[in-house]
Amino acid sequence: MFQSQKEAAGKRNSRKFVVGYDLGREYAQISYCAMDESDPQTVSSVAGTEQYNIPVVLCKRKGVNQWYYGKEALRAAGEESGILVENLLVMAERGEDVLVEEEAFDPSALLALFVKRSLSLLGIHISFNQIEAIMFTVEELTPRMVQLLEKVAAGLQLKAHAVGQICIQSHQESFFAYTLHQEKELWKNDVMIFEYNETLKILRLECNRRTTPKVVFVEEKEYPQMERRVWSEDEERKQQQMAELDVLFLYVAGECIQEKIVSTIFLLGDGFKESWAKDSLRLLCRNRRVFQGNNLYSKGACYGMLERLHPGDEWKEYVYLGKDKLKSNIGLKALRCGEDSYYAVLDAGTNWYEAEAEFDIILEDGSSVEFVITPLTGGNVSARPVSLEGLPERPKRTTRLNVHIEMAAVDQAVITIEDRGFGELFPSSGKAWTQTVTV
Repeated sequence: MFQSQKEAAGKRNSRKFVVGYDLGREYAQISYCAMDESDPQTVSSVAGTEQYNIPVVLCKRKGVNQWYYGKEALRAAGEESGILVENLLVMAERGEDVLVEEEAFDPSALLALFVKRSLSLLGIHISFNQIEAIMFTVEELTPRMVQLLEKVAAGLQLKAHAVGQICIQSHQESFFAYTLHQEKELWKNDVMIFEYNETLKILRLECNRRTTPKVVFVEEKEYPQMERRVWSEDEERKQQQMAELDVLFLYVAGECIQEKIVSTIFLLGDGFKESWAKDSLRLLCRNRRVFQGNNLYSKGACYGMLERLHPGDEWKEYVYLGKDKLKSNIGLKALRCGEDSYYAVLDAGTNWYEAEAEFDIILEDGSSVEFVITPLTGGNVSARPVSLEGLPERPKRTTRLNVHIEMAAVDQAVITIEDRGFGELFPSSGKAWTQTVTV
C-alpha cells in the first residue's frame, strides 16, 4: 500500500524534535534530534558544509530598524552598511543598556533577538512548530545567567506545547549527557575533554560505580600558560612556534593523564585546527580513543533534553553531581500507617535553581520539624531541625503545617513553615517561620 505525498508530508510535519542550543561568548551552535531517534544533527551556518559556529553578533543597518545576525552581521559591518554589536552574552550578563546610533537597547532583548534569528537556521530541516523542547547549554551557570536565559526563553514566544519545556544546563552536564549516550567501551574508565580556544581547559569525567545510584563528577581545570598562539607569517618561524606549543602541550597532557585510567579523549576548539599537536597527540592516542570535533556540547544538550522528557533505564542508574547540583537528598522522617518512614523532599542531582517543593504535614507532637540530609558524596547523614517558636500548644496530630522549601544557592536551602491550624477545632495562629539551612 502506497502513501500519498500529502500523507507522507503530514507524517513528517507531525514529528516532534528537541533542540540543543550551545550559547557561547563568541559562537553559538544548534543541534536537533527527533523525539523517536537518538542521533542529534548539528545545523551548519553554511548549507552543505560543517561550519557549525554561528558568531554571536548582531548588526543594525544604518538609519533603519533592520538587524542582521551571525556571519551576515559581520559581512554588513565589513561593508560599513551597519553598526556591529558584539559581546552580546557579556553585555546581557552585565545588564547595561547598549547604545546604537544614540538609541538605548536592552541587552537581554538583543540576545533574545540573536537566539530567535539564529534558530531560523533550523527552517530547512524542521519547522518551528515541530520543536517540542529546547535545552540551552552554557559554559557556567550562575544565578544571573539563569535569570538571563529565562528572560531570553520568554522572548522566543514558542507555541503553547513548548511552554515550560525550555531548560538550561552547563557544559559539564552536557558532557555527561553526551558521554552516557556513547558506546560503553568509550566510558568504561575516565573520559576527558581538552578544549582549546583562547586558553586550554580540561574537563575530566569520572564515575563512582560502587554507589547506588552511580555518582558522576566532572573536574575542570584551566591552563593559562596554553594561551592561543598567533602564528607568524614566516613559515619557518611558524613551524618553530608549532613545535614549541607541541612540547608545552605534551607536558600539560602528560601531567593530566598521569596515574589516571582514561578511555576516551575529545579535542574541542579552534585551537586544534592546525596540525601542530604531533608528539602530544601520539601520547594521547596511546591505549585510548581520541576524537576531534566541536559540536559535543550542543549534541549533549539534545541528549539531556531527551532524558528530561523520557528518562531511559540507564540514565536512571546515574546521578550527575556537578557544581550546580544538589549534592544531598533532603527529606523528612514521617509516620505512615503507624510506621516510621522517609518522605523525600528534594533529590540530589537536581539543579539547585530548579529545586523547590511545597506540601502539608500533620505535626505528631513537639514544636520543631526535623529535616534529614543524606549526602551522596560520602558524608554522614545529618539532621537539620527547624524550630517553631511560639507555636500554640495543641493535642497530638492536631496541627497542620504548610512547608515550602527552595534553594538560595547550591548548598543553602530556605525553608518556610506556616501554621495552618486544624480546621474549625484549632484555627491558624497566622505564624510562619523561615530558616536557611546548609545542605
